Amino acid sequence: MSERPPLVVHGAALAELAARLGMPLGEPEEAELTLERREDRLVLAGDPRRYGHPLAVDFVAGRAAHRRRFGGGRGQLIARACGLGKGVMPSVVDATAGLGRDAFVLASLGAEVLLVERVAAIFALLEDGVARALADPETAEVAARMHLVHGDATRELDALVAASGVAPQVVHLDPMFPHRDKSSLVKKEMRLFRLLAGDDNDAPRLLEAALDVATHRVVVKRPRKAPPIAGPAPRHVIAGKTSRYDLYVHRSLTSG
Repeated sequence: MSERPPLVVHGAALAELAARLGMPLGEPEEAELTLERREDRLVLAGDPRRYGHPLAVDFVAGRAAHRRRFGGGRGQLIARACGLGKGVMPSVVDATAGLGRDAFVLASLGAEVLLVERVAAIFALLEDGVARALADPETAEVAARMHLVHGDATRELDALVAASGVAPQVVHLDPMFPHRDKSSLVKKEMRLFRLLAGDDNDAPRLLEAALDVATHRVVVKRPRKAPPIAGPAPRHVIAGKTSRYDLYVHRSLTSG
């Protein structure tokens, strides 16, 4: 007996989405995870004991709304690392978009952000989350600065950026591995990501691709005590309590 596939898309209404992104249609019992529509949103669901609550992208309410209102503005680590606190507003490529949380923070501060996501199911959640944010008056302006593309940044970042028309002053990376957050919620979320994407063993190649594409700097988010990605040493480090940003600088963002 063969193992179940990691994911199926459930529901005839999602047939076009499944075909466009190359995901199989099926029933929930046929796979570990199911991409389906529940109420007003697209969700990724599995056994709650292993994967927790169904996963959705929500930029309108919850943590995203709280951070947009009270997150600290350009004083946040990610804003400082990406250069938003120096009187400039760089264009940013988030080459490991994930659930779009970092990209939404940058867009809420005024940056144009290109989000690159290689996992089809996660990309579908992002599409759904951005569409709902565009329909809400409080987040529409922010969501309009978020531009999505489905592709593998480790293999085709230059082509994806060229096709988008974005001039990538800053490339932001948040490789999935290693991840040592001890909260049970994040552990379950990371199980889901690892099932779909595997361990992120391509970080050195991703950094190399980012350095080739970024005109000004590459910003890499890391757990505070994790080693830098193998390759050239970062020029600067901005550290917080649990994470840090390694900065690889080609030239100053204030140099025009």
